[in-house]
Amino acid sequence: MRTEARTVAAVALGGGLGGLARYGLTAVAPGPWGTLLVNVVGCALIGVLMVLVPRLHPLARPFLGIGVLGGFTTFSGYALDAVRLGGLTAFAYLVATLLLALGATFAAMAATRRVAP
Repeated sequence: MRTEARTVAAVALGGGLGGLARYGLTAVAPGPWGTLLVNVVGCALIGVLMVLVPRLHPLARPFLGIGVLGGFTTFSGYALDAVRLGGLTAFAYLVATLLLALGATFAAMAATRRVAP
């Protein structure tokens, strides 16, 4: 299989798995809180991946980063939740998600560098 075909297959497989994981998590925690949880957890995992990916297989980034985490996290759900919430609650939700997601990414990167220098 050519490299490009393997990369596309890795992204497709990872995207399917990430989407299933998001579906399962939002079934347990539905609505805006579930979306917030999914996006913060996904950002923490991308922080771990950013530190580890140079050491991993060349298909790890397309499979885990673009596929699994791309399918797991959801910007469209985030935007839709904000529209549904409306007003000041929407603004607080948008800002809180952004800050928590960025904080999770940086914290996970720092923790991963300590554990796996």
